[in-house]
Amino acid sequence: MSFRLKNRLEEIQMSKEKAAKDAALRFLSGYNCAESVLLALARHQNVESPIIPKIATPFGGGMARTGSICGCVTGALMGIGLRLGRTKSTEDRQKAYSAATDFLNAFEKKFGSLTCRDLIGCDLRTPEGHKRWEKVKESKCAKFVKGTVEIVVGQEHAHK
Repeated sequence: MSFRLKNRLEEIQMSKEKAAKDAALRFLSGYNCAESVLLALARHQNVESPIIPKIATPFGGGMARTGSICGCVTGALMGIGLRLGRTKSTEDRQKAYSAATDFLNAFEKKFGSLTCRDLIGCDLRTPEGHKRWEKVKESKCAKFVKGTVEIVVGQEHAHK
């Protein structure tokens, strides 16, 4: 392996770890899962906008705490869109779709499901489920937030 390639791989690894840690810290400070992932990915891409994290807020808890698609997943898809999405209807969308598909496959393989309810084992629509979530958010959700960003940043080299 050449020196330049080795240095680039080390930079990618450091960048991935930094972005993942940033996401986990944001989650533990009070942002929801979707907001935390999107904020970390936007920062990693040097994107600043007043609509971030606002646009991700309703996606927390599997879309408004319904337990549907995990907020980490939706935040990641928005982050992929920031990098590979279109600004004009005539632009190609295949790069974004390909990156999203690869991410979804990797997330499901790593964590076993794409749905919040399956991942955390509780129903956030009930008071009992919310109490249970308070007990597992650091052990489960923070892990999903961090792992999501690791997957997305780790796959960037494959989708340019």
